[in-house]
Amino acid sequence: MNSSAPPAPDDRAAATRLSILEVAEGLFRSLGYQKTTVADIARELGMSPANVYRFFPSKSAINEAIAARLLEGITQELEAIAARPGPAAERLRAMLRLLHARHLALFFRERRMHDMVTAAMSEHWGVIAAFIARIEAAMARVLAEGAARGEFAPHDPAVAARLLKQATLAWTHPVLIADALGKRAMDEARMAGELDEMLDLLLRGLRPNTDD
Repeated sequence: MNSSAPPAPDDRAAATRLSILEVAEGLFRSLGYQKTTVADIARELGMSPANVYRFFPSKSAINEAIAARLLEGITQELEAIAARPGPAAERLRAMLRLLHARHLALFFRERRMHDMVTAAMSEHWGVIAAFIARIEAAMARVLAEGAARGEFAPHDPAVAARLLKQATLAWTHPVLIADALGKRAMDEARMAGELDEMLDLLLRGLRPNTDD
């Protein structure tokens, strides 16, 4: 096989799409999602806006793809925690702390990306719904393992995962985090402390009843 053969059209298209996403994400981080235009992205790439539109029908579609990449990275981190050995309660705590930390970073240290994710939540619910489904599946796996080992009382792991996610929403939802840090003037350390208190409460509730 000739190793110097030019890339296939599909490979070139994939490379161009990736370049568009990488440049767009850089501009979203530096200029902000709302201020970045498709013309800005095209100019950075040395192409016309019409060429960008060949690969993405709109700026919103670029946002969707970047949000999916960003959330995929978080999901992989959570699934890695779920797969590692150790007590189920410790893994659940680590997963929810990580989820809080990643969303907190979007607001506190990468505010412009927070705006992009917020837009994705309203415009591309399918991406967000898939992210939530994978989070709950990873939690359900850990909950099922904990119940099988006797760490937790018997339960429906899918239901327990959904309720655990809902009970900690104030610490894992970008908009609610922004509200706490802004309107309620809560600081980062206090938020993390309250999450730990909530996890203490929830994990106690999952333990088997030893009174019988």
